Amino acid sequence: MSEDDKSFMLEILTPDRVIFSGEIIYLRAPGIEGSFGVLKNHIPFLTALDIGEIEVETSDQKYFFAAGGGFAEVLNNVVSILAETAERADEIDVERAKKARERAEARLRARTEGVNANRARAALVRAMTRLKIASKI
Repeated sequence: MSEDDKSFMLEILTPDRVIFSGEIIYLRAPGIEGSFGVLKNHIPFLTALDIGEIEVETSDQKYFFAAGGGFAEVLNNVVSILAETAERADEIDVERAKKARERAEARLRARTEGVNANRARAALVRAMTRLKIASKI
């Protein structure tokens, strides 16, 4: 990375694997207090991530990921995302995501005892995020 270069490093990690590692020029991620963007020389910070879309732009391509929460650290032109779950757009099983959305919607409609509404809402948001990201390929 040259001094006049706009790029910085990004790593997206899950407990299972490295989802992305490389130089990028822009990042947008879902913080728990709202979406945030990062460019080179961003002020250092640490934040919790919400369920949502991670957008990554390199010098020649855009990538989209579905994230299921976690943490992001920005420090010295390196962004580290430690995600509970994350999938690239091309990895998402659309049929599985549709079924997950249907199950979550049914649980919320039924309102039966023993069904945790917060978990059902979170499952619905995850499924809808996955479907949105999958549509971007």
